[in-house]
Amino acid sequence: MTGAAITARPAHPVLADGLATVVARAHELDVAVHTVDVRAGGERLLAAGATTRGHDVPQRMYSVSKTITGLAVGLLAAEGALSLDDPVVRHFPDLVADVPAHPWLEATTLHHMLAMVGPHRSTTYKVREGGWLESYFRVPPTHPPGTLFTYDTSASYTLAALVERTTGGALADYLRPRVLDPIGVSPGLRFLPGPDGFSHGGSGLICTPDDLARLARLLNDGGVHDGARLLPADYLGAATSPQSDPATQTWGGPFRSAYGYQLWLPPAGGWLMFGLGGQIVYGDPELQVTVVVTADSQAAASGDQKLLDLVLDHLVEPARALARDARANAAPTVTDLAWPAPRHDAAHARPLTGTWATRTPDSGPDRLTLDVDAAGGTIASSDGWSIALATAGARATSVHGEPAIVTAGWSGPGTLDVRVGAHGDELATIRLRLALADDGTLAVQSQGFGETLEPRWTFHAAFAPAAG
Repeated sequence: MTGAAITARPAHPVLADGLATVVARAHELDVAVHTVDVRAGGERLLAAGATTRGHDVPQRMYSVSKTITGLAVGLLAAEGALSLDDPVVRHFPDLVADVPAHPWLEATTLHHMLAMVGPHRSTTYKVREGGWLESYFRVPPTHPPGTLFTYDTSASYTLAALVERTTGGALADYLRPRVLDPIGVSPGLRFLPGPDGFSHGGSGLICTPDDLARLARLLNDGGVHDGARLLPADYLGAATSPQSDPATQTWGGPFRSAYGYQLWLPPAGGWLMFGLGGQIVYGDPELQVTVVVTADSQAAASGDQKLLDLVLDHLVEPARALARDARANAAPTVTDLAWPAPRHDAAHARPLTGTWATRTPDSGPDRLTLDVDAAGGTIASSDGWSIALATAGARATSVHGEPAIVTAGWSGPGTLDVRVGAHGDELATIRLRLALADDGTLAVQSQGFGETLEPRWTFHAAFAPAAG
């Protein structure tokens, strides 16, 4: 595991067993668990990480971004730069100058946006299109604010733009001297920009798991660090108290109880940050428990929600029980997590070499170049990608210029399965199955899972050895 050395107490057996259950069931779903960190009273009880995914390795945290954006808004309110009762249109007069705002939008306050009870039924922008900020003011609202809970990432993006317009600088730069530097957050914390140039405060946070653990402890400590108040008590109290009712959510029980300000409030208590792919930050201020999990679950339908259920049942609840009983010792600390890997039986291998030409020109690349056998090898395409693989363990490599972990196995006679976990600024999973038919045709199925992954990674195709 890369990153700084981990200092931890030995893991209690119940936490080690819980981790084993979480990882085993996650792998059944083809969910890769990157890191796990469990702490009570500021002391680390369990730390685990997969190859290349250490606690000091940055990755995309997706909607965990929303909570950080909300903290910046709360700080600005405490500084008197704005009020949570302000109508949002007051801060964006240029966007409603030529096109009058709908009355429901005019009535929308910063409080409504923080509590996810704005006037839009869903996120107003399209990921692959521009004009994200403008869309919040141009897309017709569907209901009066304050009436319905609607999870709206465009509201969080607009709040981030508000912070940057108000401060004249980047969102992370505003937070750094006030919050991030005092608690030791890494200097690399950043937000990906949206197409308008504003920090993507709804989903663009890139930071380390350890950064999240530090922020989680600050929230658990009521915004106070080393005797100094870094976060306003009134905002933090409101953020971690019910502000809206998300009972119409279809994501499962943890999301249907209550919502604060850019924070979920699960029914068992505490607060929750939650991001696409399985980025989970849980805190219990009363018991001083924090649990941070990073993962990529995009290859499983509702995989992040299923992972959350596993984490709450097998890590959060045991950690809370230990905190109550003040019993956290025995057994060695767990430090290594396996990557999901296809089944492998070397007897199923069929050496595949040379160049293979498509028999289905409307699907997939025109050509594949293969050099694989029972131990692994390489697969390259005319689209410009190349995958180096091994059937024993996980291989750290790069695919199409992005750092990646590749696992592979001959899962059936003449059938090679390859799994790629890409870890650039975007998380993505790619699964390939190459199956050699009796007539010599090579059937290939590729599945791509990622918010912005190019559609060309998903195809069904057939290939034959190229002539000559």
